[in-house]
Amino acid sequence: MQKLTNKEEEIMHILWRLEKAFVKDVLAEIKEDKPHYNTLSTIIRNLEEKGYVSYNAFGKTHQYYPIVSKELYKEKYMNTAIENYFNNSYKNVVSFFAKEEKISVSELKEIIELIEKNK
Repeated sequence: MQKLTNKEEEIMHILWRLEKAFVKDVLAEIKEDKPHYNTLSTIIRNLEEKGYVSYNAFGKTHQYYPIVSKELYKEKYMNTAIENYFNNSYKNVVSFFAKEEKISVSELKEIIELIEKNK
Protein backbone atom coordinates (compact mmCIF):
# COMPACT_ATOMS: atom_id res chain seq x y z
CA MET A 1 0.00 0.00 0.00
CA GLN A 2 1.57 3.25 -1.16
CA LYS A 3 1.57 6.36 1.04
CA LEU A 4 -0.83 9.02 -0.14
CA THR A 5 0.01 12.66 -0.71
CA ASN A 6 -1.83 15.18 1.48
CA LYS A 7 -4.21 16.03 -1.37
CA GLU A 8 -4.86 12.35 -2.16
CA GLU A 9 -5.57 11.73 1.51
CA GLU A 10 -8.01 14.67 1.54
CA ILE A 11 -9.81 13.19 -1.47
CA MET A 12 -9.91 9.74 0.15
CA HIS A 13 -11.56 11.22 3.26
CA ILE A 14 -14.25 12.66 1.01
CA LEU A 15 -14.72 9.34 -0.80
CA TRP A 16 -14.85 7.42 2.50
CA ARG A 17 -17.54 9.82 3.70
CA LEU A 18 -19.57 9.80 0.46
CA GLU A 19 -18.96 6.09 -0.28
CA LYS A 20 -19.59 6.65 -4.03
CA ALA A 21 -19.05 9.85 -5.97
CA PHE A 22 -18.49 11.39 -9.36
CA VAL A 23 -15.61 13.87 -9.72
CA LYS A 24 -18.11 16.77 -9.57
CA ASP A 25 -19.45 15.44 -6.23
CA VAL A 26 -15.94 15.31 -4.77
CA LEU A 27 -15.21 18.81 -6.10
CA ALA A 28 -18.35 20.13 -4.39
CA GLU A 29 -17.07 18.81 -1.04
CA ILE A 30 -13.71 20.60 -1.19
CA LYS A 31 -13.98 23.83 0.80
CA GLU A 32 -10.50 25.36 0.43
CA ASP A 33 -7.97 25.34 -2.40
CA LYS A 34 -10.40 23.83 -4.90
CA PRO A 35 -8.42 22.21 -7.69
CA HIS A 36 -9.53 22.50 -11.31
CA TYR A 37 -11.92 19.69 -12.34
CA ASN A 38 -9.26 18.09 -14.58
CA THR A 39 -6.66 18.22 -11.80
CA LEU A 40 -9.06 16.52 -9.40
CA SER A 41 -9.88 13.91 -12.03
CA THR A 42 -6.15 13.17 -12.37
CA ILE A 43 -5.76 12.85 -8.59
CA ILE A 44 -8.63 10.37 -8.45
CA ARG A 45 -7.17 8.37 -11.35
CA ASN A 46 -3.86 8.28 -9.43
CA LEU A 47 -5.77 6.89 -6.45
CA GLU A 48 -7.15 4.23 -8.77
CA GLU A 49 -3.65 3.36 -10.03
CA LYS A 50 -2.42 3.10 -6.44
CA GLY A 51 -5.24 0.66 -5.70
CA TYR A 52 -7.28 2.85 -3.35
CA VAL A 53 -10.39 3.39 -5.50
CA SER A 54 -12.29 1.72 -8.28
CA TYR A 55 -15.20 2.92 -10.38
CA ASN A 56 -18.41 2.08 -12.13
CA ALA A 57 -18.57 3.45 -15.67
CA PHE A 58 -21.65 5.27 -16.89
CA GLY A 59 -20.83 6.06 -20.49
CA LYS A 60 -17.83 8.38 -20.43
CA THR A 61 -18.25 9.30 -16.79
CA HIS A 62 -17.08 7.31 -13.76
CA GLN A 63 -18.51 6.96 -10.30
CA TYR A 64 -15.64 6.28 -7.91
CA TYR A 65 -15.71 4.36 -4.65
CA PRO A 66 -13.02 3.39 -2.13
CA ILE A 67 -11.68 -0.15 -2.14
CA VAL A 68 -9.31 0.46 0.78
CA SER A 69 -11.18 1.11 4.03
CA LYS A 70 -10.38 4.09 6.22
CA GLU A 71 -9.68 1.67 9.07
CA LEU A 72 -7.10 -0.31 7.06
CA TYR A 73 -5.35 2.87 5.92
CA LYS A 74 -5.35 4.29 9.45
CA GLU A 75 -3.94 1.07 10.90
CA LYS A 76 -1.17 0.85 8.31
CA TYR A 77 0.00 4.44 8.62
CA MET A 78 -0.46 4.79 12.36
CA ASN A 79 1.74 1.73 12.80
CA THR A 80 4.30 3.24 10.43
CA ALA A 81 4.26 6.58 12.28
CA ILE A 82 4.63 4.85 15.65
CA GLU A 83 7.52 2.82 14.27
CA ASN A 84 9.29 5.79 12.65
CA TYR A 85 8.69 8.53 15.22
CA PHE A 86 8.17 6.75 18.55
CA ASN A 87 10.58 3.79 18.44
CA ASN A 88 7.65 1.42 18.07
CA SER A 89 6.54 2.35 21.59
CA TYR A 90 2.94 3.19 22.42
CA LYS A 91 4.17 4.49 25.77
CA ASN A 92 6.23 7.06 23.86
CA VAL A 93 3.12 8.02 21.85
CA VAL A 94 1.03 8.60 24.96
CA SER A 95 3.92 10.44 26.67
CA PHE A 96 4.28 12.70 23.64
CA PHE A 97 0.61 13.68 23.74
CA ALA A 98 0.71 14.15 27.51
CA LYS A 99 3.76 16.46 27.26
CA GLU A 100 2.09 18.41 24.46
CA GLU A 101 -1.04 18.66 26.63
CA LYS A 102 -3.10 17.02 23.87
CA ILE A 103 -4.51 14.40 26.24
CA SER A 104 -6.12 15.00 29.62
CA VAL A 105 -5.76 13.07 32.87
CA SER A 106 -9.37 11.91 32.56
CA GLU A 107 -8.68 10.60 29.03
CA LEU A 108 -5.60 8.77 30.32
CA LYS A 109 -7.74 7.23 33.08
CA GLU A 110 -10.25 6.09 30.44
CA ILE A 111 -7.42 4.47 28.47
CA ILE A 112 -6.21 2.66 31.61
CA GLU A 113 -9.76 1.43 32.29
CA LEU A 114 -10.01 0.11 28.73
CA ILE A 115 -6.70 -1.72 29.08
CA GLU A 116 -7.68 -3.22 32.42
CA LYS A 117 -11.10 -4.25 31.09
CA ASN A 118 -9.48 -6.07 28.14
CA LYS A 119 -7.10 -8.11 30.33
